[in-house]
Formats: sequence, structure tokens, C-alpha cells
Amino acid sequence: MMDVPNKLNLPSYKEQAPDVKARLDELKQQPVVIEVEKLVKEFPTEEGVRRILDQVSFNVHKREFMSIIGPSGCGKSTVIRMMACLEDITDGVILVDGSPVSEPGADRGMVFQKYTLFPWLTVMKNVMFGLEISGKSKFDAEREALQWLDIVGLEPYADLYPAQLSGGMQQRVAIARALANKPKVLLMDEPFGALDAQTRAKMQAYLLQIWEKIDITIIFITHDLDEAVYLSDRVLVLEANPGRVRELVEIPVSHPRSPDQFLSPEFLTTKIHLEELIHPSAEESQDEFEVVKMAATGVG
Repeated sequence: MMDVPNKLNLPSYKEQAPDVKARLDELKQQPVVIEVEKLVKEFPTEEGVRRILDQVSFNVHKREFMSIIGPSGCGKSTVIRMMACLEDITDGVILVDGSPVSEPGADRGMVFQKYTLFPWLTVMKNVMFGLEISGKSKFDAEREALQWLDIVGLEPYADLYPAQLSGGMQQRVAIARALANKPKVLLMDEPFGALDAQTRAKMQAYLLQIWEKIDITIIFITHDLDEAVYLSDRVLVLEANPGRVRELVEIPVSHPRSPDQFLSPEFLTTKIHLEELIHPSAEESQDEFEVVKMAATGVG
């Protein structure tokens, strides 16, 4: 049966324009910043041990923007929390610049979906917090915090409190706070998931601008396929129950990115492929149903 891209006369998601291929080839020549090797995560349950992640392995290169997607239950948020050492590893290893990680560190910044700013501190003080904890003087912390607020476009709001900001502005402060310690890797767990569509689109544009300005590698969890294609160099697709790597997809969309590309053939064919990886076709679903039905009735 003809696949969807062919029906729509779209190119293969594997086709890359010369500029895209050159960019991806250059990216893959960069040093590996994050190595995930045979990662396993298990949780005890009343019925026994449940395996959430099973032998997950992948690498992320310096200055790469990688998104991780997958169906519910695939463990994508668990992966990023284990990178931040907010979850224990059952088996396997995560390395940053070749060294195993065993505790949270300044080399990995984290931005969550829920707003995590300190409500009793001003915007400035929120961004200064980690800098002062790391031993910087108040003068140096304030100077660096202002630089980061300028990068995220919030310097005029430095003396406001989080409750006085919109959701998108609060997330920009959270990004500035995470970047203030100059991590090698920024870990983002569905950071725009709670925002309305218009604010989300603005935040995606802000994030790309920030990423282009500074030396940072980003690993981004999302369930939004448009967002994954728009932001990423590569997209890691996980399958569920247990979570395993299904495919690592190179995004054939040129840089710089813009919303105008959402309807380009390269964008559409990649989104369709990701959709097919995450959600099986009706025909595949019916085949799985028949197998389950036969097993339940003792047939076969």
C-alpha cells in the first residue's frame, strides 16, 4: 500500500538538501557531549518489577538540539530526569564529556514544564540565586544575571516578582536561571507544554534565538511533533512498554528556521514519518488487536 508522503507527492524524509546535509555532517563531527549507554530503568510494583526503559543508547553532539518524543509511557521524561540525576539509574550509564554522572551538577541545567521560580524573589534574584550559591559575589552575580535577562529579553522586568509575569515570561526567567551557571547541556522537560498556542510559538522562537547566540547543547522533551521538527537537528523516537529507541531521525529542514517552513514539503514529510512511528496505522492496530483477541480466546 502506498505510504502517506507518496500519496501527497512529498519527498522522503531522508532526502536532504546540500546545505542540510553539510550542516548535519558538520554536527556529527563535533565532540560527543552526552553519551547514553544501555540505559535501564525499573520500578517496583505490586505485581513485580516494571521496566520503564530497556537498553536505551544514543549520543548527543556539542551544539546539537535534540528532541525526544514518543507515545505515553515511553519514558522520555524519565530519560531526561536521569540525565539530571533526579532519578536513579537501574542499569547502564550516562556520561558527560566522557565522565559518568552520579549527582546533579552545574554542567547540566534543567527547565521543567511547571514554573519553578521562587515566588518570594524578584526576577533578578531568581537568576542570581544559583550564581551566588556557586560562590560569586553579589556584584558579579547581579552583573551576570542582567546579561542573561538581556539575552532572554527581560531586563526591563528585573525587579518584578514571578506572579507579576505571564507564563511565557516566567519560563524565560527559568531558562535564564538555568543558563546563568553556564552549563554544557540544557535539559528541557516539556517546558512549553502549559502555555497557550500563541505564547508557545513565541517561546519556540525565543529558544532558537538563544541557542544560536550561545554555546549550548539542548535536549528537549516534547509531545508536539511540529515543535520537535521546528526546533531540532535530530529527533530521538522512543517506543513504549518498555521504552526503547525506535529511530533517530535527522531533520531535513534548512536553517535558520522560521514558521513559514511548517508547510514546506520537508517539514510535512518528516512530521508524517514521526506520526507513523509514534502512532501505528489503523491496519497495524487491527493486526495487533487480532493477535490479542486470538491469545485471549486460546486461538493460534
